[in-house]
Amino acid sequence: MREGKMIHKPVALERCLALLTPSIERSASPIVVDATLGMGGHSEALLERFPKLRVVGLDRDKEAIAIATSRLERFADRITVIHAVYDEIAEVLSELGINGVDGILFDLGVSSLQLDHVERGFSYAHTAPLDMRMDNSTGMTAADLLSNYEKSQLIRILKVYGEERFASRIAENIIKARASGSLKTTTDLADLIKASIPAPARRIGGNPAKRTFQAIRIEVNQELEILKRALPKALNITKVGGRVVVMSFQSLEDKIVKAIFQEASESKSPRELPVEIEELKAKFELVFRGSEKASEEEIKENSRAQSVRLRAIERVAS
Repeated sequence: MREGKMIHKPVALERCLALLTPSIERSASPIVVDATLGMGGHSEALLERFPKLRVVGLDRDKEAIAIATSRLERFADRITVIHAVYDEIAEVLSELGINGVDGILFDLGVSSLQLDHVERGFSYAHTAPLDMRMDNSTGMTAADLLSNYEKSQLIRILKVYGEERFASRIAENIIKARASGSLKTTTDLADLIKASIPAPARRIGGNPAKRTFQAIRIEVNQELEILKRALPKALNITKVGGRVVVMSFQSLEDKIVKAIFQEASESKSPRELPVEIEELKAKFELVFRGSEKASEEEIKENSRAQSVRLRAIERVAS
């Protein structure tokens, strides 16, 4: 969940800057990739604070790119903005002639821009077309998914991506609703979900539509598969002394980040050996153990910081 309206401060801004600072300051000509540019809040702060810094900003959302490009116009000589999904990070940098970077920032999930623009269909609180695409210029929409997925496919994504206990009931009602032509808007879907969940279960855990909307959005945008491809690429193009910083906003993302970071920071030397084999030493170290949450103060100022989980890793060997 990325930057809010332009007057709002991006989530975990100061902490992200602090985590990237050592990597930026060690380089004479530092380069940072903002892999999820959004409306440009994090990139703006980085460019303001580090006059020698060059930023490469990626985003799959053309609307976000237009806003960020305008916002960052005064830094035009130090930022390159690319319309791309972040699992294309290595290919984009190769085309730019960049073979290594000093820092990479990921701010995962749906952006505030996408949530706040009702017509994008991400919110269950407003009536809108069933779209949910982060890049609304291409690809399958939520309506396409709901119209074409078989019941077993719907159950799978609701259980896996939404951790929804009543996935089977919801899937069955989706099949019925699409047959009758009564599933056309986000409100139709939200009402269907509510009717599918027993009343006692609806009284806990917030809006009952939240889990299903999350699951459909993740499937439409292939968010978790893209993340699994992107992080290894990001680690591979990070220079020694460089850092990768990731903000996650739901547990499925954070589990992937945690697993990939743990794997990268573990020695491959057999544990029974008395000494570590040099070439099998870990090439990365965790900057801190576990994940960090936003402070109570930041959550009070920005409620969207409440669910953030922050992790960081540093390359220590080539």
